[in-house]
Amino acid sequence: MTEERMSRTLLVVHHTTSPGTEAMLEAVREGTRAEGIEGVDVVLRPALTAGAVDVLGADGYLFGTPANIGYMSGALKHFFDTVYYPCREATQGRPYGVFVHGNQDLAGALRAVEQCATGMGLVRASADVQCRGEVTREVREACWELGATVAAALMED
Repeated sequence: MTEERMSRTLLVVHHTTSPGTEAMLEAVREGTRAEGIEGVDVVLRPALTAGAVDVLGADGYLFGTPANIGYMSGALKHFFDTVYYPCREATQGRPYGVFVHGNQDLAGALRAVEQCATGMGLVRASADVQCRGEVTREVREACWELGATVAAALMED
């Protein structure tokens, strides 16, 4: 008798108000569908609608944001503010990844997301994808790889 493996859920929380961030999100989503990835359900939620129920129902996370004035978007900050305390115990050790788009400094946005993820006990599963300005083929490929890597990490559990 074979044991059937339960499906895993990858939650993608994003604030994609610009064409650049939207293009990165689409490439990430394509990566989560890579050949060989099985048993991973991908759920996309805008940051302003995602909540604790979504976080608690997921096994891994991808966060996408524009860099606004050197920081993550207010929508993603609001998401972290609302889910932090209800979820921080349950999310320990779960994998995550980040993609950020902006026209200038991205470091503050990346640092802010990392601090929130660390506070929730999340573990980075892949290098961050950063894009300043135009979303090039190389950036799309890096986003695809990010989506595939985090989705594949859920298959290993």
